Amino acid sequence: MNTGLIAESRTAGRLLKNEPMALHTSWRAGGPAEMFFSPASLDDLAAFLRSLAGDEPVLWLGLGSNLLVRDGGLKGVVIATHRVLRKLERVGDHSVRAEAGVPCAKLARHCARWGLGPAEFFAGIPGTVGGALAMNAGAFGGETWQHVVDVDVIDRSGEIVTRGFGEYRVGYRSVEGPAEEWFLAATLRFEQDPQASPQAIRDLLARRKAAQPIGSPSCGSVFRNPPGRHAAELIETAGLKGHHIGDAVVSDKHANFIINRGHATAAQIEALIGLVVETVEREHGIRLETEVRIVGDPA
Repeated sequence: MNTGLIAESRTAGRLLKNEPMALHTSWRAGGPAEMFFSPASLDDLAAFLRSLAGDEPVLWLGLGSNLLVRDGGLKGVVIATHRVLRKLERVGDHSVRAEAGVPCAKLARHCARWGLGPAEFFAGIPGTVGGALAMNAGAFGGETWQHVVDVDVIDRSGEIVTRGFGEYRVGYRSVEGPAEEWFLAATLRFEQDPQASPQAIRDLLARRKAAQPIGSPSCGSVFRNPPGRHAAELIETAGLKGHHIGDAVVSDKHANFIINRGHATAAQIEALIGLVVETVEREHGIRLETEVRIVGDPA
């Protein structure tokens, strides 16, 4: 249970101590953040960053859908932006500007209304634009950075700059750029797409629901697909569907999902991730790499 507002805070946002991260991650597991900040505005966010010590650990949080926080929690501060960086607008015949807190599903819906695409794949990404930018998230054959023109970023001094696509090294589920900068917004380019429609998104989401354990606490896909292979197939053929450690379970519906069926701890989830990696490597000679980010201290 959090301890309430920090009295000495000079920001307009909400600053909490020892905030349980299980309340803010889609796995519904994890220990507390030493500090948890929800800015009231972009100016408030910049002021807060300037107030931090230069070595203060900072973790940015969207919808918490690709994150496992260990049971011992996090030192430093978690900055939650999804309630403030929510602006989404069309800025040209082929371009939109989306702030980091915009849910990817919302971006997909608006692009469909504007007749822009291909963008429906964003509906299959269970997070925000900021998280999608940070890891080049993708679904159904589409990837975020295929559409990036430029990005706005902020650093520890609160300075905001615009950077072009060419200033980043982008790969499969990976993005490398200047250190100690965080995404605020992106300009994304699409094409006029006569097939873009809300129905196309509904069809895609129906496919997703049929194939994935939607509605159960999970992080989405746990592992990256190795070149030329599918992680789910490797996990399933290694006999791991339904395998569990405590309440952490390899989904019977999609083997690249680990679900929390009630009261799984972060330690149980991480142990099951390790078991999957070891078993797949033993059975197939392939070492899986995680998509999910694992942070914090053990209990």
